[in-house]
Amino acid sequence: MAIHIQIQPDDFDLSAEYGRLRRENPQAGAVVTFTGLVRDFNAGGEVAGIVLEHYSGMTEKTLQRIADEAVARWSVAGVTIIHRVGALGGAEQIVLVGVASRHRREGFAAAEFIMDFLKTEAPFWKRERSPDGEQWVDAKDSDQRARERW
Repeated sequence: MAIHIQIQPDDFDLSAEYGRLRRENPQAGAVVTFTGLVRDFNAGGEVAGIVLEHYSGMTEKTLQRIADEAVARWSVAGVTIIHRVGALGGAEQIVLVGVASRHRREGFAAAEFIMDFLKTEAPFWKRERSPDGEQWVDAKDSDQRARERW
């Protein structure tokens, strides 16, 4: 069972990460991935980019705890979580969650669980850049409701 967690400013290669999950988990019958992107809009209007900050050390521990919980709940063979930090432009990749599992249902459930908890528990802070300047983004009620269903 392998769990890979990375916090990094650099982009990631989705194909390479998918390949690693397959190679390290030959018993898996499914590999599910989710990739989050910087959107060019929000409820307030146009977004030119974002700046993501995190609490080093604490962030990695939180992501490890979330991954461990997913492994405990579902038949999961491997987990990858990569989250970028720093200044990101429109349409750039922000986050990758990959899950290797015996069956697709467990993979989908585990990946969704990880994202729902990551959005509400991981210590990341986001500022959006727009034509009107920068502003901090608060957590959404919809993210909290998604987490509560687990």
